[in-house]
Amino acid sequence: MIPLRLIQVGLGPHGRNWARKVVPEIGEVEVVAFVDKDPYSLDALKEEAGIPADRCFESLTEAIAATHPQAMLNTTSLPAHVPVTRAALEAGLHVLLEKPFAASVAQAQELVDMAAARNLILMVSQNYRFFPAPRVIASMVHESALGKLYAVEIDFRRYSTVGPNGRGRHHLEEQPLLVDMSIHHFDLLRMILSREPRRIYCEAWNPEWTAFSGPSVAVASIDFEGGVVVSYRGSWISAGPVTPWAGEWRMEFENGEVMWTSAADSDITQDRVVVRPRNEEARTITLPPVPRTGTWGTLTEFAAAIRSGREPETSGRNNLGTIALMAAAVESAALREPVAIHRTGEALTI
Repeated sequence: MIPLRLIQVGLGPHGRNWARKVVPEIGEVEVVAFVDKDPYSLDALKEEAGIPADRCFESLTEAIAATHPQAMLNTTSLPAHVPVTRAALEAGLHVLLEKPFAASVAQAQELVDMAAARNLILMVSQNYRFFPAPRVIASMVHESALGKLYAVEIDFRRYSTVGPNGRGRHHLEEQPLLVDMSIHHFDLLRMILSREPRRIYCEAWNPEWTAFSGPSVAVASIDFEGGVVVSYRGSWISAGPVTPWAGEWRMEFENGEVMWTSAADSDITQDRVVVRPRNEEARTITLPPVPRTGTWGTLTEFAAAIRSGREPETSGRNNLGTIALMAAAVESAALREPVAIHRTGEALTI
């Protein structure tokens, strides 16, 4: 198998983490160029990952002309997602990019339409999907193992302090919780329920003593198709017990309940599913192995989709529904009233 020729754009701390830890372990791809307009980021990459200078570029156009890639990994920050992805699609490249892949549904739809018109793959790295617990839960819901699902509770708790170098990127964002973090949980909801949200009421706020510029706490009630109501609570400043990154989930079915959580990073030992049929003892489910989890899983899926010419699991088209839910949560929090969510994506059944 000839590796996919890949160009990576965006080499801040998160992008360099991809370059050091993720990409080198995926034999299906070969990074032929690294691009960042900031020369200091490129210098950091060279030092941290031992990347040769001739594979580093400050210009995307020059990198494409010099290396002839087939695809791009976009690990830039949100403001650059759309223009950098647009440039790559115009150059005929398949694109895998970080979430959220656009700041609005309209911008996201533009990229989806561009990719479709050029017969190119556009995929979003929704890495939380690629772990055993959520995939088992999705199958359980689809098979109606405990009857009809009617209620979901999600709790996410973290305490994000200011580090030795001052406030981190997410401390400075306009929506550090809903856009940067909760979008993971929103996407998991769509995958697991295999249906779309219809309405959301969200409150988001930021206590004056925090290091955050935008709302660091949120609560929401989300009404999904099929009579499922979700209660969501998230916090970057909680004093409570820290949850795994996917949060703690409790799901109520007509014939029992399921409690589960997932690491949503490289530690699959944190994935746990507990099932308690009504009036019976709880039991812990043995989870199947997942060969490549998280970001390793998304990059593997991206390369496989390009080779086979199929639509990837977390395609841009499918992810439109996640962007719509995220945008509606932000709008509801701003208006302080319920917001209807127009169907834009199509949930994927596992």
